[in-house]
Amino acid sequence: MSADPSSRMTAGEAIALLTGAAGFTEHRPPPRTLPPDGPLGWAGYDVARERAAERTGEEESVVYGTGVVGDRECVLLSFEFAFLGGSLGQLTGDRLEAAYELALSRRLPLLALVATGGSRMQEGMVALTQLQRVAAASTRLRAAGLPQIAVVRDPTTGGGWATVGAGADVVLALPGAQVGFAGSRVRPPDADPYAYGAEGQFAAGQVDAVVPAGELRGTVGRWLRALGAREAHEAPRPAAPLPRAQPSSPSGLPTSGREAVERARSAQRPRAEVYLADYFTVRLPLHGDRCGGTDPGLLTGFGLRADGQPVAYVAQCGTPTRPAGYRAAARTIRLADRLGVPVLTLVDTPGAANDAEAERAGAGAAIADTFAAIAAARVPVTTLVIGEGGSGGALALAAPGNTHVTTDSYFSVIAPEPAAAILKRPPAETGATADQLRLRPQDLVELGVARSIVT
Repeated sequence: MSADPSSRMTAGEAIALLTGAAGFTEHRPPPRTLPPDGPLGWAGYDVARERAAERTGEEESVVYGTGVVGDRECVLLSFEFAFLGGSLGQLTGDRLEAAYELALSRRLPLLALVATGGSRMQEGMVALTQLQRVAAASTRLRAAGLPQIAVVRDPTTGGGWATVGAGADVVLALPGAQVGFAGSRVRPPDADPYAYGAEGQFAAGQVDAVVPAGELRGTVGRWLRALGAREAHEAPRPAAPLPRAQPSSPSGLPTSGREAVERARSAQRPRAEVYLADYFTVRLPLHGDRCGGTDPGLLTGFGLRADGQPVAYVAQCGTPTRPAGYRAAARTIRLADRLGVPVLTLVDTPGAANDAEAERAGAGAAIADTFAAIAAARVPVTTLVIGEGGSGGALALAAPGNTHVTTDSYFSVIAPEPAAAILKRPPAETGATADQLRLRPQDLVELGVARSIVT
């Protein structure tokens, strides 16, 4: 797929696309004088820089400052690819570091509009070490609970992708943009080009969304509201409210364990999409585990409720949850915790995926990491079990002390069929085993596992 022409915008055009009539105020770091032809004395480097400046009207490959996107003020930094391929040199590092520090000092979100070919060869290792400066500045912003959003344009490769781009909390890409650590001239000659594009990176769970240029301002504006940074003195946000019960064909509580399981497994009962659609007015999905995997049976992201309250969500969709799903869940919970956004989890799985592929992909470690993310969360986590609560694969997403259940749900240490098999009982005793497991909604409340039944 060829790149959208808008993905080769100038730095200024990319900023204007996001800020529109709201305008942009450019900032500049304190001036620094480089040695003739740079730190390496690379013959012709000064001339190349002068030509790049004449051609682009910019003094360096990055422009930064403050502006308003939607209704939120933020710090924007934008790469000028026509200036030596948007490469990172020492003066670029000055500007990038200054942009992050500006966001830190003003407690503003940072929005990076990236288009770069990587580190600048004419400055050698001095250029490469700018990546360490960027990583350190990004870490300071992260520690302060301030969000970072990257919009990757064409091309975004090398160290710029591996720091400013992929290091952001949310990564959006323009259609057809070349995105990858390896640039087109250094990757293997037989490499699949799809893997190095926006759409391929989305499929691999490295990009959260591919957004056409015409939709970018609205999308970024919504993300800024959903991730909005709190002031240091601002009171913690309240817990995410419980979702409303969604209409279901059976009424009342199940009278037996077998009935509870049958209702939870019914194709007619409401699923996660129904609950999320009712709960949020705006939903912004996060996509993938950043390790090359995705799980379509687990939905994660941030949303806005009708009152404007941001809430992060992790929702199982009734299928066995795969390792990529647990990693995506842990990523979302940790991001919400850092930004002070409450979390809602919807539990609905027969259990964790247990096939050989799941084991090779690190099912145990991924589940453990999800348990740890919830255990460490300082923001309130609210859980509603809306269907099957299958063993540890479901419990990993349940909030200790704040888990609630619907009338169409069950939660069990193990499903009744394998429980009967382990106990060497005939299939006819599966129902009795379900009763012994005390997995009905009312049983869970009596046992103290659930706080309430949502009806």
